[in-house]
Amino acid sequence: MTRRVVLPGETVDVSVTSEDIDATQPVRLGPGLRQAEAEVCAVRGGQLQAQPEARRWWIESNKKRYVPALGEPVVGQVISRHAEEYKVDIGGAHSAVLQAMAFEGATKKNRPNIKVGALIYARVSLADKDMEPELECLNPTTGRSEGYGELKDGFMITCSLGHCRRLLRPGAAILRALGQHVPFELAVGMNGRVWLRADSVPHTILTANAITRSEGIYHACRRLVKQLLQQI
Repeated sequence: MTRRVVLPGETVDVSVTSEDIDATQPVRLGPGLRQAEAEVCAVRGGQLQAQPEARRWWIESNKKRYVPALGEPVVGQVISRHAEEYKVDIGGAHSAVLQAMAFEGATKKNRPNIKVGALIYARVSLADKDMEPELECLNPTTGRSEGYGELKDGFMITCSLGHCRRLLRPGAAILRALGQHVPFELAVGMNGRVWLRADSVPHTILTANAITRSEGIYHACRRLVKQLLQQI
């Protein structure tokens, strides 16, 4: 993974020189990058992140307000319901729209009955600065939910946007350390919200404290979990 600090307006080279990477695959630009004619420019400052093998590039910065980006998973709360859609708060400048048909197996006669105040795990299907963001609770390629949908029971905590992105990386240190001692379920949204559920109230509190206190700690996660276990 390539990393370097970029500033707004700086040109980013997204070309790939390795022979092991298929250069015919389309380049996917994530948050913080925008194509201007033949060049790719940074629209905000931060750390440039790249996965060359997947042709994915984005800028990671610790913003305070979430800006929706296409394909990102989010944890939202239903704030109103209508005949054909739900309004969902995802922590951005505007509420998002979730169509009643945007669920696995949903039909006009068979739709999920989600109440106001419920938490959902969804992906951003439309992100445009001039339109309300739209969500969907399924993978558009397979039509399956694949973990998206209503989040029942459990507990939601808030973290910084940067910390949530680190939790979504494969092999996150704090999640590995927790998994050795506590059984739990987790849904991490890139909008700074984390839903979790454990087998007991003490384990739920321990998991929430471990995740929130692990921000900025990369080499002492096991020690942190052991200290929290001793406090139960």
